[in-house]
Amino acid sequence: MGGMTSDEVASALRGHAGMAVPALVGGQWVVPDGAGHLPVDNPATGEIIAQLAYGGAQVAVAAADAAEAAFDEWAQRSARTRGDILRRAADLLDERKQAIGRLLAADAGKRLPEAEGEVHFSAEFLRWFADAARQPSGEVLRSEQPGRHLVTFTQPAGVAVCLTPWNFPASIPARKIAPALAAGCTVVARASERAPLAAVELARALTDAGLPDGVLNLVHGPAAEQTEALLAHRAVRVVSFTGSTGVGQLVMRQAANRIVRPVLELGGDGAFVVFADADLDAAVAGLMVAKFRNNGQSCIAANRVFVQRPVLDAFVERLGVAVAAMTVGDPLGDADVDLGPLIAAARVDEVARLVSEACDGGGRLLAPDVELPSTGYWHRPCFVVEPPASCGLATTEVFGPVAGVFGFDGEDDVLARANDTEMGLAGYVYTRDVGRAWRIAERMQAGIVGVNDPVPPVAFGTLGGMKQSGIGREGGHLGLEEFEEHRYVTFGA
Repeated sequence: MGGMTSDEVASALRGHAGMAVPALVGGQWVVPDGAGHLPVDNPATGEIIAQLAYGGAQVAVAAADAAEAAFDEWAQRSARTRGDILRRAADLLDERKQAIGRLLAADAGKRLPEAEGEVHFSAEFLRWFADAARQPSGEVLRSEQPGRHLVTFTQPAGVAVCLTPWNFPASIPARKIAPALAAGCTVVARASERAPLAAVELARALTDAGLPDGVLNLVHGPAAEQTEALLAHRAVRVVSFTGSTGVGQLVMRQAANRIVRPVLELGGDGAFVVFADADLDAAVAGLMVAKFRNNGQSCIAANRVFVQRPVLDAFVERLGVAVAAMTVGDPLGDADVDLGPLIAAARVDEVARLVSEACDGGGRLLAPDVELPSTGYWHRPCFVVEPPASCGLATTEVFGPVAGVFGFDGEDDVLARANDTEMGLAGYVYTRDVGRAWRIAERMQAGIVGVNDPVPPVAFGTLGGMKQSGIGREGGHLGLEEFEEHRYVTFGA
């Protein structure tokens, strides 16, 4: 597979090579007045590949004004009409999958197969919610009085704000924007400045598919400043945020000022549990996906690995072979790779600190002897076997290609340790015992549990966290309801 130059990456922006990546406000791609130019780099090389039109509160307010102005007409369109636009946009995403995938690999450092897969997954969200919006909603209630009729039905909530991170820069925006548009809401989205290019192309596919002006707006700028301005806007009724727990707490406090509905998917600390009766080869293969997806930078990543002691040595031996076979390199280079770069130098430093701390405390390092590229932001994949229970690998979200491996004795032991965290987004269990699988899935304090499955998310599944990992749900019918209001109406005799 041939490499892609920075000029080719820029030209894929279709008309914006050499210019600032624009905002979308009221149907127009614009560089807002007073906007600065923020460089976007390729984490595999450190090379600047684009300049982002970085505005402030003023552009956010203009976008919310445009969404407010477009709301009534969009909300009154039939669900079928709205769905037709979403389906056309989904087809465009699939047609452009390779080009957008290369952009995603360039600014987020994602492996090309994963990048192209994410673009297709984004299209699946658009398709599923296009159909879901047409399904019946509401109910007719039995009245206790003759001649009286009671009904409920749904309506779009209003303007929705969608705030998304850099690690899945196409699919997470799609997971929020698709149900909002399907429900009849208009949207102001803010993409991460670290990896904005795929979000721009998602918005472009929707506008090319016929989305009316102002229905979707996309802004770039300081997160705190723009979020504060958007949540203070009179028309905003829902805020959907994915990111860290600390920032999520701030968003929730700001949302409370105007009673804006918060939908928050926050940090994770996923436990990956392997019982002695598991298929160890399948468990190792599953861990390699659950840990190293997006170079380990995933909220639902396997963060702590627990292996039942009778098979711990056998599991670690197999895991060592799998890690030693990994290739590390530029996703846009000449060969397929198993692991790409981290998003920034600061992330590399933090991951390295966690590994050093775990090894200094007595953990055994399991890592390949690989030569890392001389430019970019890199850390080799590794596991630390039996590090101290108090170290960072055991107590914090790693967000990198490393994890601790811990032995455990039985079900009660591993559940106590897996649940000993304020987070509760995702967890995994490998076992052949169906009864045990149900018991663990019911008692593991996580909103998403994969049983012998390292990739639980689907467009029609319900995703979300417990405890400090969030509030509200995305995907599936519950994800659509987050952008709807339920109205109760009575008719007298």
